[in-house]
Amino acid sequence: MSKVDVILVRSVSDLGAEGDQVKVAAGYARNYLVPQGYAIPVTMANKRHLEALKERRLAREAREVESMTELGAMLSKLVLDVAVKTNEDHTKMYGSVTSTTIVDELKARYEIALDKHKIEIEKPIRNLGEHEVTVKLHTKVVVTLKVNVKSSNPVVAGTAAN
Repeated sequence: MSKVDVILVRSVSDLGAEGDQVKVAAGYARNYLVPQGYAIPVTMANKRHLEALKERRLAREAREVESMTELGAMLSKLVLDVAVKTNEDHTKMYGSVTSTTIVDELKARYEIALDKHKIEIEKPIRNLGEHEVTVKLHTKVVVTLKVNVKSSNPVVAGTAAN
């Protein structure tokens, strides 16, 4: 099986990032990467193009890290309140709080759009109270978000009036 060198024009998962020179199977390059616009063959002209791609990638990554650092600073100061249904005496939750729940609450309350895969929860939250959740915004930016889980049921004080 023959291998060829190609320059990635766009990031390809499990292969490389934009501007990387990688060695792949000839058929994979000829039938998929080049026609789809993910890669270009290695030539002298394309090697000059490679340098421009690398500079563009470095500038874009610097902007991403900067914006994610700002978002991370804001998230680390935040305490997200999540209301859940509980039984009458507020001792048992119905359901659980997952990364999807947290993403939906962030979007609804603070207009922060995150991918649910960026929120790392070992297991769904099944207890009331304050919990800490890890948020991986970027490979270089990892923050902790405080999530306060409380009951959405109204608190009944004493007995009901007749």
